[in-house]
Amino acid sequence: MADLFDQDAPPSKHAGNRPLADRCRPTKITDVIGQQKLIGSDGSLTIMLESGNLPSIIFWGPPGVGKTTIARLLASEVNMHFVQMSAIYSGVSDLKKQFEAAKIRHLNGKSTLLFVDEIHRFNKSQQDGFLPFIENGTIVLVGATTENPSFELNSALLSRAQVMLLERLSFSDLELITQRAEREMKTPLPLDGEARELLFEMADGDGRSLLNLIEQIFNWGAEMLNKSQLSSRLSKRAAQYDKNGDAHFNIISALHKSVRGSDPDAALYWLARMLEGGEDPRYIARRITRMAIEDIGLADMRAQDVCLQAWQTYERLGSPEGDLALAQAVLYLALAPKSNASYKAYKNALISAKKTGSKMPPKHILNAPTKLMKDMAYGNDYLYDHDQEDGFSGQNYFPDDMPRGIYYLPVERGEERELKKRIEFFSKLRVNKNKSTK
Repeated sequence: MADLFDQDAPPSKHAGNRPLADRCRPTKITDVIGQQKLIGSDGSLTIMLESGNLPSIIFWGPPGVGKTTIARLLASEVNMHFVQMSAIYSGVSDLKKQFEAAKIRHLNGKSTLLFVDEIHRFNKSQQDGFLPFIENGTIVLVGATTENPSFELNSALLSRAQVMLLERLSFSDLELITQRAEREMKTPLPLDGEARELLFEMADGDGRSLLNLIEQIFNWGAEMLNKSQLSSRLSKRAAQYDKNGDAHFNIISALHKSVRGSDPDAALYWLARMLEGGEDPRYIARRITRMAIEDIGLADMRAQDVCLQAWQTYERLGSPEGDLALAQAVLYLALAPKSNASYKAYKNALISAKKTGSKMPPKHILNAPTKLMKDMAYGNDYLYDHDQEDGFSGQNYFPDDMPRGIYYLPVERGEERELKKRIEFFSKLRVNKNKSTK
């Protein structure tokens, strides 16, 4: 990939007054580091630019991966007027001003690329306000969001824009950015190999954060630093974890699927990520209890109790001691035999209940507390199971005009093996009982 800064190029006149992140900003699309799925030779954005057709776009990705930079460079590539605004600081009046200015440009033959950062912060009516100006070509909208557009943006707006995912920068991407900064500063970064790797860990895939850290290090002088020295001087950037945002749902999903996939190490990792990110341990306790019910069920009847006991232990101990109880519960769930048979059984029964919700139970299992109900044969011919020789009557308990439902299908794992044998035993006994009464 081409590099923006030539090693021998003189620094700009005002370079010393500009932040390093600004001085290292690319000036053409091919200089952007990372996001090759979008801007590589076969990237979707590259193909759009080559075709001369740039639609409205929603960039979805974590902070510091190039959303704003790419939007600015797109405007330059297609010779459009670039306007940047933030949904955090802008309101309806600001939007109206930009739409009016864009209309004037449009009449004068100049297109406008309107870049809206944190576009998910606009409410439904504000998002709807973009639609007519997108449709008549007054603007090309490029929105940026760190949140899942499926949940945060109107379907009408999404239908008029292409969503493009930007990924966190890899260590190799961060290395290229560091080399660019070194060329801009005309001196190597005074870090040994381990310290350089620690720097990339601290940046956590965020290029802007990396450049800000690098600028701090250069400001300290030319003294070579090792890993320990760098760690003592810099605070690690907090991992991205918005308790109310997309990262929240992604990581709880990762925990749930790791438990379901019987991977205790991965499950512990995602649990630690949640706790380190500040998640409420009570929320985690509730979710792992759900996992015990949904994914383990009757294959291990202790799993639910283990989660409830861990929850209770956390309530008594609090953090950090109580966190260990949650960790132990997660380990137990990950290693427990898995079955979603009871979960599926309930869902199937629910479907039947919705279809047949008005059907009466068969009369023989209805109570008859009044004479009228007795006269109507309520409770007639009911067989009390405890009075039967084998403790099983085999009577029908479904509505008379409804075929017998079969919902629960235990698996050959854990304790459900034994439950499956019981179901098969009762099924055969029921058939034999019904034959003998005919």
